[in-house]
Amino acid sequence: MASIAENIFRTGQQIAGAAQACGRAPEAVTLLAVSKTQSAATVQEAYAAGQRDFGENYVQEALDKIAALPLPGLVWHFIGPLQSNKTRDIASHFDWVHSVDRLKIATRLNEQRPAGMAPLNVCIQVNISEEDSKSGVALADVNALCEALQGLPNLRLRGLMAIPAPCDDPALQRAVYAPLTALLRQLQTRYAGMDTLSIGMSADFAAAIAEGSTIVRVGTAIFGARH
Repeated sequence: MASIAENIFRTGQQIAGAAQACGRAPEAVTLLAVSKTQSAATVQEAYAAGQRDFGENYVQEALDKIAALPLPGLVWHFIGPLQSNKTRDIASHFDWVHSVDRLKIATRLNEQRPAGMAPLNVCIQVNISEEDSKSGVALADVNALCEALQGLPNLRLRGLMAIPAPCDDPALQRAVYAPLTALLRQLQTRYAGMDTLSIGMSADFAAAIAEGSTIVRVGTAIFGARH
């Protein structure tokens, strides 16, 4: 069974290969290790292998890990659904939030970001597959939310995130992501600092990178199947 370090190396090689295959620089894509349900010791093992960006879905579990791992250079990303009663903890302890999908939540994060901390990096989650079970803003509503976020000084709007319906066909994977890529390009002409496309997971990150992903969220390929 491969070690976490070996998995991180192999995944990094696959990301680099996918980037080069479409004429992009490998360093243009950040590997975000999805560490939900993993122990602090497991995260520390990944950190020792050079991994610095970690994604968490569950606030209390994440807070325990953040407290246990005061390591230099660690970057914590919240990637799960956002609840109003959890925004204070998220605003206080995370560097990134990928799952902003309504102004009420964004306003709370802005108000609850502690003074003296850098603005919280946020991505708007877009429901590109239009699934009832998924969080996210419809493509048509993204621009209005971007506009509203401009008035929140403790947030830094960085880009868009999506979790499409599972699909095994690389061509279809790209086709689902393409409208999101086109939308980000439009938004970049209006809003400074939008440089992030958080798309692609273990099963489809090659297609996502071909469509311009700058952050791929990988859990299974690094840590193995969750039990």
